[in-house]
Amino acid sequence: MCIGLTTANSILVVTFANQRMDAGDDAWTAAMAAGYTRLRPVLMTAGAMILGMIPMALGVGEGGEQNAPLARAVIGGLLFATFATLVFVPVMYRLLPHKSSNREEEAYVPVHE
Repeated sequence: MCIGLTTANSILVVTFANQRMDAGDDAWTAAMAAGYTRLRPVLMTAGAMILGMIPMALGVGEGGEQNAPLARAVIGGLLFATFATLVFVPVMYRLLPHKSSNREEEAYVPVHE
């Protein structure tokens, strides 16, 4: 669950950053805009899953103590994954090289005589 949610959220952040790069922003501005703009949806998604796991993590009810460690691990993974999505992914986006977003440069092919 943690990997699927984190992957989906990270893809959304990178896609938004790519759109900003296509609009003419540099990598740093695009990464910061992506992190800021996607903050609320990422927090809402992770928060809903964390809140949904709290009853299971408390281990109440018959047999609840068997599933409580799993729920606690999922909650911890979601907290770490949310941090990684909002901080680590934009930082790595900024540090990794990107193709030029200028279409004229991509279309230019030098002619050798």
